[in-house]
Amino acid sequence: MEKATFAGGCFWCMVKPFKEWDGIIDIVSGYMGGHVENPTYEDVKKGDSGHLEVVEITYDPSIFTYEKLLELYWPQIDPTDAGGQFHDRGHSYTTAIFYYNEEQKKAAEHSKEVLANSGRFTKPIVTDIRPAETFYRAEEYHQDYYKKEQAHYEEDRAKSGRDEFINEHWK
Repeated sequence: MEKATFAGGCFWCMVKPFKEWDGIIDIVSGYMGGHVENPTYEDVKKGDSGHLEVVEITYDPSIFTYEKLLELYWPQIDPTDAGGQFHDRGHSYTTAIFYYNEEQKKAAEHSKEVLANSGRFTKPIVTDIRPAETFYRAEEYHQDYYKKEQAHYEEDRAKSGRDEFINEHWK
């Protein structure tokens, strides 16, 4: 098994797109990239910890490759927005690909370059590609939020602008 960690704005919206694929073993919402040990959701949301909201994906690369994960990742985000994602603003909601080894780094850089050269966007691709750091699991109520609090999740996602952006730019 291997790990992949992606920041794509609100982690609630980043779980479901990866969840139902063969070879995806687990997806955990959490925090990465900051300077505070054991940050809380409030620390991260306020921007006090420097962390991003992320999803840590455990996968079987013999069934679902890292490249396929990247192909799923990009269409979940606005890779040109350096100020957050959709209605979630601020550093903790910015995008990043955290890599665990040189192969992941090269694959992420290549996929970013392909996207930048595709002509899909007129603005530059600003998603960071960074080495993985300590992963902190988010509080339990955030795990699989789209299932636990389905009505709230759907309401929040509907008003976020994420789906309109995806439909306009990725479909």
